[in-house]
Formats: sequence, structure tokens, C-alpha cells
Amino acid sequence: MTDRAEVTKTWKLFINGAYPRSESGRVLPVHDVNDRSGGRAIAYAAHASRKDLRDAVEAARAAQDRWAASSGMLRGQILYRLAEILHGRRAELVEAVRLGGTLGRGKARLEVDLSLDRIVSFAGWCDKLESVVGGRNPVAGPYHCLSQVEAVGVVAVFAPQEHPLLGFLSLVLPALACGCTVVAIASPTEPVPALIVSEAAPSSDIPPGVLNLLTGTTEELAPVVAAHRDIDAVVAAVPPEVAKTLQLGVAENMKRVRLIDPNAAFMDEGAWTDPRAFGSVIEVKTTWHPVGL
Repeated sequence: MTDRAEVTKTWKLFINGAYPRSESGRVLPVHDVNDRSGGRAIAYAAHASRKDLRDAVEAARAAQDRWAASSGMLRGQILYRLAEILHGRRAELVEAVRLGGTLGRGKARLEVDLSLDRIVSFAGWCDKLESVVGGRNPVAGPYHCLSQVEAVGVVAVFAPQEHPLLGFLSLVLPALACGCTVVAIASPTEPVPALIVSEAAPSSDIPPGVLNLLTGTTEELAPVVAAHRDIDAVVAAVPPEVAKTLQLGVAENMKRVRLIDPNAAFMDEGAWTDPRAFGSVIEVKTTWHPVGL
């Protein structure tokens, strides 16, 4: 038999270390933009609802204290293991980036390689952030002045539509590295690269609830994220109309919002591998103590 039905994968959500379907029962088609006919769906992704978002936030909150209390060395080892596993799926990632976007195979391969390098970079930051951003401050007086880095808590991340792998990791990794737990919303048009990362998360020993991934539309999920009182910060690379929704929504609960240009140069190593990348996902708390006491 030469003709056979194609088996099209339906990707599920990633919540609390498991892969549930959306409680809404909805799915979104993922199209191959290189298919000139424009009608072929290469996969389907679960269409997350506000109930799925609430479940993800509950899982992230339950995991946050333990993840933040873990040593920087342990978090670094876990993220490095994630890079190892994704390196083994490099060919699959390249094909996912190529089919979902307008990049040729060469540029898709470059994006995947930069993404793997970025994971390794933030794995190294895990046990070094405290000494670079925190530490002892010189003061004029008989006091010790110490600054300590702490994770903000539960962070919601909206990945950009472009650079669905590199952009996604550039926004998620700083939060994971410093001890935050994450509820991420993948690129609405190109979610498959981020979903491959979610498949690799349990094998890399990322604890359940530390990384949660939803697929859906930013227009539907952004107002729910903005109004949710158990989300501590939002990092979003979204269009201006969605950014305005987030800014207006958080005015009532005062959560932190960091807006990223969706067309930002995510391939710029200098901008995305230094302490500036941790903006809005860390707090620096300073303690004064008299000398001799």
C-alpha cells in the first residue's frame, strides 16, 4: 500500500509535570508556512483556557518555595541537563523552527545552536548571580551592609511570535535560573519548538510545577494573567494592543510587568546573557547590621 493516512500530532499542555488536554476541548492548527497551498496543518496544539491557566499558576505557586530554596549549583545542573537532552533532539528542533517560520534550514540551525548555547549560559549564571548582583556594600559607618538576591516568585512569560525557540528560552531561562517558577505561553503561531522543550523538561529533572507551558491566543490569556493575584511578575514580548491590556490590568494588583519588543534582537548575546536579562524576576534586599553585634 502506497497511500496511507498521515498521523498528525496533537500537542498537549504541560502543567505540573504532566501533559493534560485543555479542559475546553479546543485545539489550534499549526500550519507549515512554507506550504504554498496554505491548507496543510503539520500539527495541532491544545487551546488553553482560563481554567488551564489557573491550574498552571497553582502548580507554579506550590513548587516555588522549594525551587527558590534549592542551591544555585543544583539549578545549574538541571538546566545544563536540559541543554544535553535538547542537543539530542537538535534535528527535530531545526525542522520545527524551519517549518513554523520563514527561516531556511541554515538559519533555523543557527537559531537552535544559539538556543542551546543560551541554556548553557544561564545554567552558569545560577550559582554566580548572587556574587555579581548581590554581595557586601561599602558604607561609611560601623555597619555591615549586605545585598541578597531573591526570586520574585511566580512569573508569567509571553513568548514572541518570531524566534519561537530562542525568544522563548531567552525570557524563560532568567526566571528559572534565579529560582522563580514559570507559567509560559508559547508563540501562538509557532508553538512546536517550545513544546519540544516541555517534553524534555521531566527528563532533565525540572521539578513538577517549576516550568508550565500553555498554548493558545495571547488575546484570550493576557487579561486573565493581568488580573490573576497569584502571579508576581509578567515578562511579555507581545504586540502593542496586548501590552496595553497587560498594563491596564495590573494597575489593580500592582504586579511587575516587563514589556519586550517582539522584534528584539534575541540573537544578541550581550543583551541576553548578562544581568540585564534578570530584570523584573529578581529582588535585591539589603540588610544593615552594626559591626560587633
